Amino acid sequence: MPEAQRTTAPTSYASNGDFCRIFQQETDSLYQLSFLLTADCDTAQQCFVCGLEDSLKGSRVFKEWARSWARRAIIQNAVRVINPRLMEKNLPPRFNSSRKALVAEPAEIAAILELAPFERFVYVMSVLERYSDQDCSVLLGCSRRDANAARIRAFEQIQSVMELHIKQQVNVGSWKPGLDDNCRAVLELQLATRLATLA
Repeated sequence: MPEAQRTTAPTSYASNGDFCRIFQQETDSLYQLSFLLTADCDTAQQCFVCGLEDSLKGSRVFKEWARSWARRAIIQNAVRVINPRLMEKNLPPRFNSSRKALVAEPAEIAAILELAPFERFVYVMSVLERYSDQDCSVLLGCSRRDANAARIRAFEQIQSVMELHIKQQVNVGSWKPGLDDNCRAVLELQLATRLATLA
């Protein structure tokens, strides 16, 4: 009786080229994620480029997971740079409805940028990126209960900012997070420089 052959599907890992393509093809989406987390154009660019470097130098991942891995790398870099921490319960949130962002960005974006760092990270990760409370708590070094409470506070604050925008009748049109020609040129130059050093 012939021995049964074991057939295993070839495992395809993401290559450096795959990650480079993802970062080039999805620059807007990945930069927007970085910007919403950091609330600052320069820091967002830094986290974007570091996210690419980490993706290229990090552990091997399956090709199907490369996009989510790239987004996670950006989130991890933003956590390292911003170091969002849960605020003391007795301190007021750093919600400031007079910030220039209320005029510069669409209501939805301004509302997110107005959040205190911890609430902003939890909101972006759990609501926009659909991370579980467990994933948020691991990445942010907090309890699941703290992550859930921060999301509730974020929703309440976003509602307040949205109401203010409606009263001001801001016309948002289409929005791209600071990726004008100059910003894009800087980002592409940084990417090219980093890729050249990694080659």
